[in-house]
Amino acid sequence: MPFEQRIPRPFTSNIVHQYAPIASGVYGISNAREWIFIGETEDIQGALLAHLETPLEDLMRHLPTGFVFEICPGGRRPARQERLVREYGPSCNGQQVQRH
Repeated sequence: MPFEQRIPRPFTSNIVHQYAPIASGVYGISNAREWIFIGETEDIQGALLAHLETPLEDLMRHLPTGFVFEICPGGRRPARQERLVREYGPSCNGQQVQRH
């Protein structure tokens, strides 16, 4: 089952502040060619901003341009993330990427 939000918002700090909630959930980061990373967190906005603030992180080397998210209770986040990873096959989920 794909992300509820189908069209990514621009992956910039202003847009993250404006649209990403400070809430528990899952999120996906992409560019025009691929899904880069799908994460789960207690704070969607904080996790996205942390990725933006870490330019040397491997995820950022893929030049992300968009993000999507879903609010999801903490107990369901890992299973939802796993399902989305299987469905989308993001390039950085098998690597060491910060989890927040």
